[in-house]
Amino acid sequence: MLNMDFSRRVVIDTGQTDWVKSPKAGVWRKPLAREEAERGHATSIVRYDAGARFSSHDHPLGEEILVLSGTFSDETGDFPAGTYFRNPPGFRHAPFSEPGCLILVKLHQFQPDDSARICIDTNTAAWRPGSPEMLPLHQHGTETVALLRFAAGSRVPNHQHKAGEEMYIISGRLTDDAGSYSAGTWIRNPPGSAHSINAEEDTVAWIKAGHLQ
Repeated sequence: MLNMDFSRRVVIDTGQTDWVKSPKAGVWRKPLAREEAERGHATSIVRYDAGARFSSHDHPLGEEILVLSGTFSDETGDFPAGTYFRNPPGFRHAPFSEPGCLILVKLHQFQPDDSARICIDTNTAAWRPGSPEMLPLHQHGTETVALLRFAAGSRVPNHQHKAGEEMYIISGRLTDDAGSYSAGTWIRNPPGSAHSINAEEDTVAWIKAGHLQ
């Protein structure tokens, strides 16, 4: 197991961690949380070398993907950086990348009654005005997923996450009560935690909340 105690805060700067080989040649991973070696709950940064591919497979409890760079592909199309997916249980595909890509992947974490397949190009989707700006990606029960865009110098006052929160910083830099976090940092705040957020630079972050109880 790796980081499966959801009552503990975890911060990982993925720029400082090593790549680990996957079972498929040309596909590499930086594990962030993992239940078992090749099955169950997993959160990872995954890199496809140019031309790398997986054979056809499904994910019994779903798959959630954010394309961070390059182009991710499967039988349904070619998807550039900024594409957000939710592939529900029963969806089957053989993913690959011709030019190579980097993706944030969450496996086997869907709620039992969440069966929607989602594919959003965040490059063309409309953001909601505010401070920070928000681009909603998914909501089911208490679980919400969104991109947040912080202007440099902006601040989010102290707030609580009753059912926990995950954050991946795509670009820029944020600080909170506990530290400073650059692009490539993954943070998991446990249920009941609270913090304020300050943007040291223009910053975009992926946020998932309400899912850790």
